[in-house]
Amino acid sequence: MSDASPLSRLLNALGSAVVGQPRVLADLVTAFLARGHVLLEGVPGVAKTLTARSMAGALGLSFSRVQFTPDLMPADILGTNIFQPQAQSFRLMKGPVFTEVLVADEINRTPPKTQAALLEAMEERQVTIDGVTHPLPPHFFVVATQNPLELEGTYPLPEAQLDRFLMRVRVGYPDADSEGALLRAYHQREGRAPTVPRVLDAATLTELQDRAARVACDESILQYVVQLVRDTRAHPRVRLGASPRASQALLAASKAHAALQGTDFVTPDDVKAVASSVLNHRLLLKAEAEVEGVTPDDVLRQMLERVRVPR
Repeated sequence: MSDASPLSRLLNALGSAVVGQPRVLADLVTAFLARGHVLLEGVPGVAKTLTARSMAGALGLSFSRVQFTPDLMPADILGTNIFQPQAQSFRLMKGPVFTEVLVADEINRTPPKTQAALLEAMEERQVTIDGVTHPLPPHFFVVATQNPLELEGTYPLPEAQLDRFLMRVRVGYPDADSEGALLRAYHQREGRAPTVPRVLDAATLTELQDRAARVACDESILQYVVQLVRDTRAHPRVRLGASPRASQALLAASKAHAALQGTDFVTPDDVKAVASSVLNHRLLLKAEAEVEGVTPDDVLRQMLERVRVPR
Protein backbone atom coordinates (compact mmCIF):
# COMPACT_ATOMS: atom_id res chain seq x y z
CA MET A 1 0.00 0.00 0.00
CA SER A 2 1.64 3.22 -1.15
CA ASP A 3 1.76 6.25 1.12
CA ALA A 4 -0.48 8.14 -1.30
CA SER A 5 -3.21 5.47 -1.45
CA PRO A 6 -6.66 6.37 -0.08
CA LEU A 7 -6.40 3.77 2.67
CA SER A 8 -3.01 5.11 3.77
CA ARG A 9 -4.47 8.61 3.97
CA LEU A 10 -7.36 7.26 6.01
CA LEU A 11 -5.11 5.41 8.49
CA ASN A 12 -2.79 8.41 8.80
CA ALA A 13 -5.71 10.73 9.52
CA LEU A 14 -7.07 8.37 12.16
CA GLY A 15 -3.63 7.91 13.69
CA SER A 16 -3.22 11.66 14.11
CA ALA A 17 -6.15 11.69 16.55
CA VAL A 18 -6.03 8.19 18.09
CA VAL A 19 -2.47 7.68 19.30
CA GLY A 20 -0.96 4.30 20.08
CA GLN A 21 -3.75 2.07 18.71
CA PRO A 22 -2.64 1.06 15.19
CA ARG A 23 -4.14 -2.45 15.39
CA VAL A 24 -7.50 -1.08 16.54
CA LEU A 25 -7.58 1.41 13.67
CA ALA A 26 -6.62 -1.26 11.13
CA ASP A 27 -9.41 -3.55 12.39
CA LEU A 28 -11.91 -0.67 12.25
CA VAL A 29 -11.02 0.13 8.63
CA THR A 30 -11.03 -3.59 7.76
CA ALA A 31 -14.57 -3.96 9.10
CA PHE A 32 -15.77 -0.93 7.14
CA LEU A 33 -14.25 -2.27 3.92
CA ALA A 34 -16.03 -5.58 4.56
CA ARG A 35 -19.33 -3.74 5.11
CA GLY A 36 -19.50 -5.00 8.69
CA HIS A 37 -20.00 -3.48 12.13
CA VAL A 38 -17.58 -3.23 15.05
CA LEU A 39 -17.85 -3.66 18.81
CA LEU A 40 -15.03 -1.80 20.57
CA GLU A 41 -14.39 -3.29 24.00
CA GLY A 42 -12.16 -1.68 26.60
CA VAL A 43 -12.02 -0.06 30.00
CA PRO A 44 -13.09 3.59 30.31
CA GLY A 45 -10.65 6.20 29.05
CA VAL A 46 -8.91 4.32 26.21
CA ALA A 47 -10.43 6.48 23.42
CA LYS A 48 -13.18 4.13 22.20
CA THR A 49 -15.64 6.94 21.49
CA LEU A 50 -12.91 9.17 20.06
CA THR A 51 -11.96 6.34 17.69
CA ALA A 52 -15.55 6.07 16.42
CA ARG A 53 -15.92 9.84 16.04
CA SER A 54 -12.61 10.08 14.19
CA MET A 55 -13.67 7.33 11.81
CA ALA A 56 -16.86 9.20 10.93
CA GLY A 57 -14.96 12.44 10.37
CA ALA A 58 -12.29 10.88 8.17
CA LEU A 59 -14.89 9.09 6.04
CA GLY A 60 -16.94 12.27 5.65
CA LEU A 61 -20.12 10.45 6.64
CA SER A 62 -23.06 11.69 8.68
CA PHE A 63 -22.70 10.78 12.31
CA SER A 64 -24.96 10.14 15.31
CA ARG A 65 -24.05 9.14 18.84
CA VAL A 66 -26.44 7.46 21.25
CA GLN A 67 -25.54 7.16 24.92
CA PHE A 68 -27.12 3.86 25.96
CA THR A 69 -28.69 4.05 29.43
CA PRO A 70 -30.98 1.74 31.44
CA ASP A 71 -34.06 3.86 30.61
CA LEU A 72 -33.44 4.08 26.84
CA MET A 73 -36.37 2.77 24.75
CA PRO A 74 -36.36 1.34 21.18
CA ALA A 75 -38.23 4.40 19.88
CA ASP A 76 -35.42 6.60 21.21
CA ILE A 77 -33.14 4.92 18.65
CA LEU A 78 -35.46 4.11 15.75
CA GLY A 79 -37.94 6.98 15.92
CA THR A 80 -41.73 6.99 16.03
CA ASN A 81 -44.80 8.16 14.13
CA ILE A 82 -46.28 11.39 15.52
CA PHE A 83 -49.91 12.32 14.83
CA GLN A 84 -50.37 15.80 13.32
CA PRO A 85 -53.89 17.09 14.07
CA GLN A 86 -53.85 19.77 11.34
CA ALA A 87 -53.09 17.28 8.58
CA GLN A 88 -54.97 14.42 10.26
CA SER A 89 -52.02 12.13 9.49
CA PHE A 90 -48.94 10.62 11.06
CA ARG A 91 -45.42 11.87 10.35
CA LEU A 92 -42.29 9.85 11.01
CA MET A 93 -39.90 11.46 13.48
CA LYS A 94 -36.68 9.68 12.59
CA GLY A 95 -34.38 8.54 15.36
CA PRO A 96 -30.57 8.70 15.43
CA VAL A 97 -30.31 5.35 13.62
CA PHE A 98 -31.06 7.22 10.38
CA THR A 99 -27.43 8.14 9.80
CA GLU A 100 -24.31 6.68 8.18
CA VAL A 101 -22.06 6.14 11.20
CA LEU A 102 -23.92 5.30 14.39
CA VAL A 103 -21.91 5.27 17.62
CA ALA A 104 -23.73 3.13 20.19
CA ASP A 105 -21.89 4.22 23.31
CA GLU A 106 -21.85 1.76 26.23
CA ILE A 107 -24.32 -0.51 24.46
CA ASN A 108 -24.35 -2.95 27.36
CA ARG A 109 -25.85 -0.36 29.71
CA THR A 110 -29.33 -0.67 28.18
CA PRO A 111 -31.77 -3.61 28.57
CA PRO A 112 -31.95 -6.37 25.91
CA LYS A 113 -35.23 -5.01 24.45
CA THR A 114 -33.49 -1.80 23.44
CA GLN A 115 -30.30 -3.58 22.35
CA ALA A 116 -32.44 -5.72 20.02
CA ALA A 117 -33.80 -2.60 18.31
CA LEU A 118 -30.57 -2.52 16.31
CA LEU A 119 -30.78 -6.12 15.03
CA GLU A 120 -32.69 -5.38 11.81
CA ALA A 121 -30.70 -2.20 11.16
CA MET A 122 -27.35 -3.97 11.46
CA GLU A 123 -28.29 -7.07 9.48
CA GLU A 124 -30.50 -5.66 6.72
CA ARG A 125 -29.69 -1.92 6.79
CA GLN A 126 -33.32 -1.05 7.26
CA VAL A 127 -35.74 -0.44 10.13
CA THR A 128 -39.42 -1.25 10.44
CA ILE A 129 -41.65 1.17 12.35
CA ASP A 130 -45.38 0.46 12.70
CA GLY A 131 -45.18 -2.09 9.89
CA VAL A 132 -43.47 0.24 7.40
CA THR A 133 -39.91 -0.51 6.31
CA HIS A 134 -37.49 2.37 5.92
CA PRO A 135 -34.09 1.88 4.22
CA LEU A 136 -30.86 3.11 5.78
CA PRO A 137 -27.91 4.60 3.85
CA PRO A 138 -25.70 2.13 1.93
CA HIS A 139 -22.66 3.02 4.08
CA PHE A 140 -24.53 2.47 7.37
CA PHE A 141 -21.86 1.50 9.89
CA VAL A 142 -22.36 0.77 13.60
CA VAL A 143 -19.48 1.27 16.02
CA ALA A 144 -20.60 0.16 19.47
CA THR A 145 -18.56 0.45 22.64
CA GLN A 146 -18.71 -1.47 25.88
CA ASN A 147 -16.78 -2.01 29.09
CA PRO A 148 -15.54 -5.62 29.36
CA LEU A 149 -16.06 -5.67 33.13
CA GLU A 150 -19.38 -6.87 34.54
CA LEU A 151 -20.11 -3.68 36.41
CA GLU A 152 -23.35 -2.75 38.14
CA GLY A 153 -26.06 -1.67 35.72
CA THR A 154 -24.82 -3.57 32.66
CA TYR A 155 -26.65 -6.11 30.49
CA PRO A 156 -24.39 -8.53 28.58
CA LEU A 157 -25.20 -8.60 24.86
CA PRO A 158 -27.02 -11.80 23.85
CA GLU A 159 -25.38 -14.13 21.34
CA ALA A 160 -27.73 -13.08 18.51
CA GLN A 161 -26.72 -9.45 19.00
CA LEU A 162 -23.00 -10.21 19.22
CA ASP A 163 -23.22 -12.22 16.00
CA ARG A 164 -24.32 -9.07 14.13
CA PHE A 165 -20.90 -7.52 14.74
CA LEU A 166 -18.34 -8.52 12.16
CA MET A 167 -15.55 -7.90 14.67
CA ARG A 168 -15.10 -7.39 18.38
CA VAL A 169 -11.96 -5.32 18.80
CA ARG A 170 -10.33 -5.06 22.20
CA VAL A 171 -8.90 -1.63 22.97
CA GLY A 172 -6.08 -1.81 25.49
CA TYR A 173 -3.76 0.69 27.13
CA PRO A 174 -1.17 2.38 24.88
CA ASP A 175 2.52 1.77 25.53
CA ALA A 176 4.58 4.32 27.49
CA ASP A 177 5.90 6.17 24.42
CA SER A 178 2.44 6.44 22.87
CA GLU A 179 0.91 7.64 26.11
CA GLY A 180 3.61 10.31 26.32
CA ALA A 181 2.86 11.42 22.76
CA LEU A 182 -0.84 11.46 23.56
CA LEU A 183 -0.27 13.69 26.58
CA ARG A 184 1.95 16.10 24.63
CA ALA A 185 -0.71 16.40 21.91
CA TYR A 186 -3.37 17.04 24.55
CA HIS A 187 -1.20 19.79 26.05
CA GLN A 188 -0.59 21.40 22.64
CA ARG A 189 -4.33 21.39 21.89
CA GLU A 190 -4.89 23.09 25.27
CA GLY A 191 -7.24 20.31 26.30
CA ARG A 192 -9.49 20.46 23.25
CA ALA A 193 -10.61 17.24 21.57
CA PRO A 194 -8.74 16.34 18.36
CA THR A 195 -10.50 16.74 15.02
CA VAL A 196 -10.04 14.62 11.92
CA PRO A 197 -10.57 16.12 8.45
CA ARG A 198 -12.45 14.28 5.74
CA VAL A 199 -9.99 12.40 3.55
CA LEU A 200 -12.28 10.29 1.31
CA ASP A 201 -15.38 11.05 -0.75
CA ALA A 202 -18.48 8.86 -1.13
CA ALA A 203 -17.49 7.50 -4.55
CA THR A 204 -14.07 6.46 -3.24
CA LEU A 205 -15.64 4.70 -0.24
CA THR A 206 -17.88 2.62 -2.49
CA GLU A 207 -15.00 1.77 -4.81
CA LEU A 208 -12.81 0.67 -1.89
CA GLN A 209 -15.55 -1.59 -0.54
CA ASP A 210 -16.22 -3.04 -4.00
CA ARG A 211 -12.49 -3.62 -4.52
CA ALA A 212 -12.24 -5.47 -1.20
CA ALA A 213 -15.16 -7.70 -2.18
CA ARG A 214 -13.42 -8.57 -5.47
CA VAL A 215 -10.14 -9.69 -3.83
CA ALA A 216 -9.24 -13.14 -5.18
CA CYS A 217 -9.37 -16.15 -2.88
CA ASP A 218 -7.95 -19.58 -3.73
CA GLU A 219 -9.95 -22.72 -2.99
CA SER A 220 -7.32 -23.74 -0.42
CA ILE A 221 -7.98 -20.51 1.52
CA LEU A 222 -11.72 -21.20 1.47
CA GLN A 223 -11.10 -24.65 2.92
CA TYR A 224 -8.76 -23.14 5.53
CA VAL A 225 -11.52 -20.77 6.66
CA VAL A 226 -14.05 -23.61 6.79
CA GLN A 227 -11.71 -25.80 8.83
CA LEU A 228 -10.95 -23.04 11.34
CA VAL A 229 -14.63 -22.34 11.94
CA ARG A 230 -15.60 -26.02 12.11
CA ASP A 231 -12.84 -26.64 14.64
CA THR A 232 -14.46 -24.16 17.02
CA ARG A 233 -17.47 -26.49 17.21
CA ALA A 234 -15.36 -29.54 18.02
CA HIS A 235 -13.02 -27.99 20.59
CA PRO A 236 -13.38 -29.70 24.01
CA ARG A 237 -13.48 -26.35 25.85
CA VAL A 238 -16.22 -24.83 23.65
CA ARG A 239 -19.95 -25.21 24.41
CA LEU A 240 -21.16 -23.37 21.29
CA GLY A 241 -18.89 -22.79 18.31
CA ALA A 242 -19.03 -20.38 15.40
CA SER A 243 -21.82 -20.61 12.81
CA PRO A 244 -21.67 -20.57 8.99
CA ARG A 245 -22.28 -16.82 9.25
CA ALA A 246 -18.92 -16.67 11.04
CA SER A 247 -17.30 -18.41 8.05
CA GLN A 248 -18.64 -15.69 5.76
CA ALA A 249 -17.54 -12.99 8.20
CA LEU A 250 -14.02 -14.44 8.43
CA LEU A 251 -13.73 -14.59 4.64
CA ALA A 252 -15.05 -11.03 4.18
CA ALA A 253 -12.67 -9.67 6.82
CA SER A 254 -9.72 -11.58 5.33
CA LYS A 255 -10.42 -10.10 1.89
CA ALA A 256 -10.73 -6.62 3.38
CA HIS A 257 -7.46 -7.10 5.27
CA ALA A 258 -5.74 -8.11 2.03
CA ALA A 259 -7.11 -4.98 0.35
CA LEU A 260 -5.83 -2.90 3.28
CA GLN A 261 -2.37 -4.40 2.73
CA GLY A 262 -2.53 -3.44 -0.94
CA THR A 263 -2.74 -6.99 -2.34
CA ASP A 264 -5.41 -8.45 -4.61
CA PHE A 265 -5.47 -12.00 -3.21
CA VAL A 266 -5.98 -13.51 0.25
CA THR A 267 -3.13 -15.27 2.04
CA PRO A 268 -3.23 -17.39 5.23
CA ASP A 269 -1.63 -14.46 7.04
CA ASP A 270 -4.67 -12.32 6.20
CA VAL A 271 -6.94 -14.94 7.75
CA LYS A 272 -4.76 -15.20 10.86
CA ALA A 273 -4.62 -11.42 11.25
CA VAL A 274 -8.40 -11.08 11.61
CA ALA A 275 -9.38 -14.49 13.03
CA SER A 276 -9.37 -13.44 16.69
CA SER A 277 -11.40 -10.25 16.23
CA VAL A 278 -13.92 -12.03 13.98
CA LEU A 279 -14.38 -15.18 16.08
CA ASN A 280 -13.67 -14.34 19.73
CA HIS A 281 -17.20 -13.08 20.44
CA ARG A 282 -18.83 -16.01 18.66
CA LEU A 283 -17.58 -18.74 21.01
CA LEU A 284 -19.32 -19.81 24.21
CA LEU A 285 -16.97 -21.70 26.51
CA LYS A 286 -17.92 -24.49 28.87
CA ALA A 287 -18.27 -23.53 32.52
CA GLU A 288 -15.21 -25.50 33.58
CA ALA A 289 -13.08 -23.68 31.00
CA GLU A 290 -14.18 -20.30 32.34
CA VAL A 291 -13.43 -21.41 35.91
CA GLU A 292 -9.93 -22.40 34.79
CA GLY A 293 -9.41 -18.95 33.26
CA VAL A 294 -9.45 -20.12 29.64
CA THR A 295 -10.57 -17.41 27.19
CA PRO A 296 -11.88 -17.59 23.62
CA ASP A 297 -8.60 -16.06 22.46
CA ASP A 298 -6.72 -18.96 24.10
CA VAL A 299 -8.88 -21.43 22.16
CA LEU A 300 -8.35 -19.54 18.91
CA ARG A 301 -4.59 -19.46 19.37
CA GLN A 302 -4.58 -23.24 19.81
CA MET A 303 -6.65 -23.69 16.67
CA LEU A 304 -4.47 -21.42 14.57
CA GLU A 305 -1.44 -23.46 15.65
CA ARG A 306 -3.13 -26.79 15.02
CA VAL A 307 -4.99 -26.33 11.72
CA ARG A 308 -2.79 -26.97 8.73
CA VAL A 309 -1.94 -23.79 6.83
CA PRO A 310 -2.35 -24.08 3.04
CA ARG A 311 0.68 -23.43 0.90
